[in-house]
Amino acid sequence: MTKSYRVAILGATGAVGTELLELLESRNFPVAELKLLASARSAGKTLRFKGEDVMVEQIGDRSFNNIDLVLASAGGSISKALTPVAVAAGAVVVDNSSAFRLDPQVPLVVPEVNPEAAQNHQGIIANPNCTTILMAVAVYPLYKIRKINRIVVATYQSASGAGAMAMAEVKNQAQEILQGKSPTSEIFPYSLAFNLFPHNSPMTANGYCEEEMKMVNETRKIFNADEKLKITATCVRVPVLRAHSEAINLEFASPLSAIEAKAILSQSPGVRVVEDWQANYFPMPIDATGIDEVLVGRIRQDISHDCGLELWLCGDQIRKGAALNAVQIAELLVEKNLLSAKKYQTANS
Repeated sequence: MTKSYRVAILGATGAVGTELLELLESRNFPVAELKLLASARSAGKTLRFKGEDVMVEQIGDRSFNNIDLVLASAGGSISKALTPVAVAAGAVVVDNSSAFRLDPQVPLVVPEVNPEAAQNHQGIIANPNCTTILMAVAVYPLYKIRKINRIVVATYQSASGAGAMAMAEVKNQAQEILQGKSPTSEIFPYSLAFNLFPHNSPMTANGYCEEEMKMVNETRKIFNADEKLKITATCVRVPVLRAHSEAINLEFASPLSAIEAKAILSQSPGVRVVEDWQANYFPMPIDATGIDEVLVGRIRQDISHDCGLELWLCGDQIRKGAALNAVQIAELLVEKNLLSAKKYQTANS
């Protein structure tokens, strides 16, 4: 008989939270009991799970009592405050925020890349940034075969990265502009409809924004690479509702042909190669929306460098870039029997 687990979703009414709920059901995760947690504003609402209404509860001091697994997607400050509470109560937390990603004691996991890292968890496993996950799934299979010296990436990030309210804002802005009105911006600093702008996360001292540095630092941690792996990123917010895109240039230590790269990626977990050179048809956000795989295409030699390779990808930010990766981590914990609170507490007592 398959063991089942008591699961809590922290931030259950957000874009990622509702996707987590759908994935737990569609992937038949062994849920014995489900608790939906959110702020006071959302408490009392109901969400459907396996044909039944489940009421959303306000987060409280006892919210994590008798919970085995917490899937957290409520923001960094909330995670920093509540994750230690959940772990102290005996739960294992898969956290989707940036709160613990670079903590050396916390595994940062993409199951297709470094599943073994999850075995060393101390009650918390971090879910990487969305753009990092998508790039890692596509680049790591090549990195395993041929040493990469440098990664240059430009991202084209959809509104979904800022949540459900941001997606609604872009729709509203488009209507306002088409009606000849000035667009209203509350979530984003500028109108995103019919526009784009460099990612609006805070700037760091080196001139890169936080989103760009996440890709640099998180990729190195996931790949178990040091600073010898050179990475530079330019992150851009674009007027797409859902699914991010990335243009990636890879500089290998020795040449890797586009034909060989395509063959490798065609056999890689979590990747679907989409290329029709005759029709000039390659991955698009609209095709990546709602699917699990990262779509990769336009794999070609870099004409400026003998060891260079170019590729283009699109992936659903809410799904593989957030919720699906978290659920896959949870499935990994179940498979490896790493979700037992009693076992965890005994091992660390």
